[in-house]
Amino acid sequence: MSPPTSSKLLSALEHPSGLTLKNRVVLAPLTRGRSGASRVPNDLNLAYYKARASAGLLITEGASFSQEAHGWAGSAAIETQEQVEGWKRIVDAVHAEGSLISVQLWHTGRAAHSSYKADNSLPVAPSAIAIQAEAHLADGSKVPYEVPRPLETSELPRVVADYKAAAERAKEAGFDFIEIHSANGYLLDTFLQSVSNERIDSYGGSKENRFRLIGEVLDAVTQVYPANRVGIRLSPNGVFNSMGGADNADDFTYYITRLNEYGLGWLHILDGLAFGFHEKGRPFMLLEARAVYKHPILANCGYTQETAEAAIASGNADAVAFGRPFLNNPDLVERFRSGTKLNESLPMSLWYSPGAKGYTEVPVTEEEAAE
Repeated sequence: MSPPTSSKLLSALEHPSGLTLKNRVVLAPLTRGRSGASRVPNDLNLAYYKARASAGLLITEGASFSQEAHGWAGSAAIETQEQVEGWKRIVDAVHAEGSLISVQLWHTGRAAHSSYKADNSLPVAPSAIAIQAEAHLADGSKVPYEVPRPLETSELPRVVADYKAAAERAKEAGFDFIEIHSANGYLLDTFLQSVSNERIDSYGGSKENRFRLIGEVLDAVTQVYPANRVGIRLSPNGVFNSMGGADNADDFTYYITRLNEYGLGWLHILDGLAFGFHEKGRPFMLLEARAVYKHPILANCGYTQETAEAAIASGNADAVAFGRPFLNNPDLVERFRSGTKLNESLPMSLWYSPGAKGYTEVPVTEEEAAE
């Protein structure tokens, strides 16, 4: 492939926050499980992010921020002061490369397991509806997901306060932005979708009620960060974690219309169908988001360099996030710029495995992964 002669994707983006992305390539949040039992960002994590800091913006792996929010073995967190200090080192390293960085605040909700909780309590959700799949435990075993405990209405202000406290810790760590994870069947997404929310209080039933918790979270975190330094991630088409409903396209049009009122830093939308579509209704398309959302849009899910260029040229996206291509190509931006062929996809067996192989030691072939 020849390098682009005039690339929108590789051009700078003057962001409404007053910050400048040196290009419109974004590292998508990718959970890699390399932070160990302490969940403290470490030297390996630092090397991983620094190697990918040619992207204009890096969005970290989902960072859980409370005992209730944890739900993945070895994922980094932003709950304790030691974890904040670990993130500071990464933020400083990324800034030294001339890039911007956002932490993604992640409450795993029902996609967790009681074994990840200090008190062995059940994972929480809007309703007592289990994911129809198997949970991966810290010891490597798999078990059916547990039926989650529905959060009481009286508990939701505390959940909102947890998000606000996490935003305050992110600010202390020096992050340029925060992103609220409301996709892929984690806590906030399960409140949005009728397939996982059967509540009869003011947080369930109508789409107005199902949006309520996200609205309260945004109201809280924008007391810490300006709204244009806050992003949010949505996945209207995804099937992961037993999500997706026939009413999603219409519901997410409403949600995005509501989000438009906040003047957020970006709407990060997984509009592509490359990694599974629920097929219960029509897909929600990127141009539908642009029709109702007037602030920056970050497109994601299965994009190539060519389709990313087209999305930006059309005006439907302002930047594009790449996930899997970055796994085995830390120099993805340089490869886009030079027209160099990408390394083959990283074997899935190394996505979440411990250690440097497939994380900071790349590229890795299928044969190498099997050794």
